[in-house]
Amino acid sequence: MTPVKKLLNKLNGLHYAREYLCFDNDVFSHPLHVYLVSELQTVKDITNQHLFLGYAPLVFAIPAEPGEEFAEQIRLIFSNENYEPGNKILVKDIIAALDLKIIKKGDAGNKTIFYYEGLKGIHFFLSPFHRFINNLNNQLFNKRPGNVFLNNNLYKQVQIAYSIPRIISTITVSDNGLFNLFPADLHGSAGIEHYLISLRVGGSACEQVIRAGKLLLAGVEPVAYKTVYALGKNHMMALRPEENFPFSQSLSPNLHLPLPEFAVRYKELLMVDSFTKGIHHIMLFKTIHEKTLQTEPGTLAHIHNSYASWRFKKNLQSNYLLF
Repeated sequence: MTPVKKLLNKLNGLHYAREYLCFDNDVFSHPLHVYLVSELQTVKDITNQHLFLGYAPLVFAIPAEPGEEFAEQIRLIFSNENYEPGNKILVKDIIAALDLKIIKKGDAGNKTIFYYEGLKGIHFFLSPFHRFINNLNNQLFNKRPGNVFLNNNLYKQVQIAYSIPRIISTITVSDNGLFNLFPADLHGSAGIEHYLISLRVGGSACEQVIRAGKLLLAGVEPVAYKTVYALGKNHMMALRPEENFPFSQSLSPNLHLPLPEFAVRYKELLMVDSFTKGIHHIMLFKTIHEKTLQTEPGTLAHIHNSYASWRFKKNLQSNYLLF
C-alpha cells in the first residue's frame, strides 16, 4: 500500500476496514426508510417496494400495484425517521437523497414495473471533509483493471443504494450436466409470480443464465457468509461438474437443480423477458415454485461501509459478520 493510500485510509472517516459489511437482515435494527416525495412531502414509503438492479448506471425498479402510477422523474429521500404519507420531511431527518428518471416500463402479470436511472445523489453518512477524502481515494485508486470505476456522483449514488440492506442469494445454473453457483445481490420480487435479477454483461454467469433461461435462486443462512463471498469468483468461471460446488443431495422438484448446502429457502425461476442497461443485463423471471426449508432461517445481507460508519456514530446496534 502506498503512503498516499495509507494516509487517505486514515483520514476517510470510515469505521470498518471492508467496503461492504454483511449480517443477518432478520435481526438488523433501525434500518432506513426510503420515501418517494414531492418537494419534501411524503408520497409513499417504498422501502420494501423498490429494487436495486444496477450500478453503472444506477438502476432502480419499482413494481406498481394495479392502477398505480409513478412520475417520469422522481426523488427518493432516505431517513431513519417514520413519516406517514402527506407529512413533510424535516430537513434534519434527511440522511440521503436520490433523483432518478424513467428509462423503461414493463409488465409483470397484473403489475407494471417502472425502471429508473439515477441522475444525482447526495448523502450525509460522513462529514464533508470525509466525503471529500473518500471521493479523492476513489478517483486515485479505483481505476484499476477488472474494476468498474464509478466516477464522481455515481459513486455517491451507489453508496446510497447500499444503505438499504441488499439480500445476498446464490444462483444455480446448469447446462448439459455441468453447473455454476455464484452469489447475487441485485435482485428482488416483482410480485407474487415474478422476480427480477441483474447480472454483469460479459460475465460468464450472465451468459450461462441467458443460455439456460432458467435457474434456482437460494436464500442462504448468514453463518455461510464466508463461503458465499468466496463464490464471487464464479461469475467469471465456466460451467463445471457438480462436485466442484457445495451442493446438498437435494434437488428442486421442477428444474431438478441441486440446492446449496447452506440454502434456507429457494425459488425456481424461468426467464420471460430481459434488457440491457449499461453494464447490466436485467432479467424478468416467472416463479414456478418456491419453498422455505427452515422455520427461522435468517437472511444474509450487506450494506456499504459509509452507512455502517454512520450507524456506528449513532450508536445503532449492528450484528456484522466480520472477516
